[in-house]
Amino acid sequence: MATRERNWWQAVMNRDRAQDGHFVFAVSTTGVYCRPSCAARRPRRENVAFYLTPDQAERAGYRACLRCRPHAASGNGQLERVREICRYIEGNLDESITLDRLAEAFHQSAFHLQRTFKSVLGVTPRAYAESCRMIQLKRNLQAGHSVTRAMYDAGYSSSSRLYERTWAHLGMTPDNYRRGAIAKRIRYTFADSPLGRMLVAATDKGLCAIQFGDSEPELEQDLKHEFPFAQRQRDDHSLRAWKQVLLDRLRGHKLNSALPLDIQATAFQRRVWEYLQTIPYGATRSYSQVADAIGEPKATRAVAQACARNRIAVAIPCHRVIRQDGDLGGYRWGIERKEKLLALERQRA
Repeated sequence: MATRERNWWQAVMNRDRAQDGHFVFAVSTTGVYCRPSCAARRPRRENVAFYLTPDQAERAGYRACLRCRPHAASGNGQLERVREICRYIEGNLDESITLDRLAEAFHQSAFHLQRTFKSVLGVTPRAYAESCRMIQLKRNLQAGHSVTRAMYDAGYSSSSRLYERTWAHLGMTPDNYRRGAIAKRIRYTFADSPLGRMLVAATDKGLCAIQFGDSEPELEQDLKHEFPFAQRQRDDHSLRAWKQVLLDRLRGHKLNSALPLDIQATAFQRRVWEYLQTIPYGATRSYSQVADAIGEPKATRAVAQACARNRIAVAIPCHRVIRQDGDLGGYRWGIERKEKLLALERQRA
């Protein structure tokens, strides 16, 4: 197995198109899986897991890359047409773009275009367009543009349409997202932990990030990626107490009370994360058990995605959620850390 994964990793580093269709690789820090030939920037090896099929990656909680579209077969004529449709949508993000308009532009029936598009990408043209608009909106807000400018540049036709669609994606109003992305003040510190170097970051409201890595520069870069426009400042003194509490937690000591958290989440993510905090130390739950517990039995995949997007390790114990067959599934900070963390908790429970 180790030899096979080394060969797969080499194929990923070489962007080897000949390996497309033989396996996919998933990145824990983004929650996305890709073809070996994907043109995106190469991830760190410790953040990568391999799966034989896209379905396996999705059952582990990852979502398909919109750039390389791993579900599609290489060299397929349908794939090329869908790529053309995607480029057309990306260049025409205004909400007037409809299925009928796409069908007319590409000389197909609306039914055939929708069926082909969904069979290749797994989503409808409308859902793809909405995703593109949301990505553009976030970029505009993070760049400091006004909500009005960000809204129109991303293709939204009115503020009512914007607020109607963005709450579920941003977990807050666009104005709060913009102000938070730009003005948030974040203090952070580091510690040696049983899982490697640990970063602890907090705002004035509470902990906003607990992450593991191999080096301080790597963790600082990840923090910058998560909060690109925040005022980030290292502060070893004021965070000393919280850092010690987390180290004690990793060593098996029970917390006397919940840690204050400053999280940005959709309503669904918040329900998942709140439930995760009730899973006993040393215990695990399956993704489907979590879905049942929050009253959404069909949302197993969405539960896995919520776990993958958690950036507060240990305090929100997403490592305690595994697959129903006992496989560990994915983990944002590497499957080896998840395995070690669960082993530590079982030993000290």
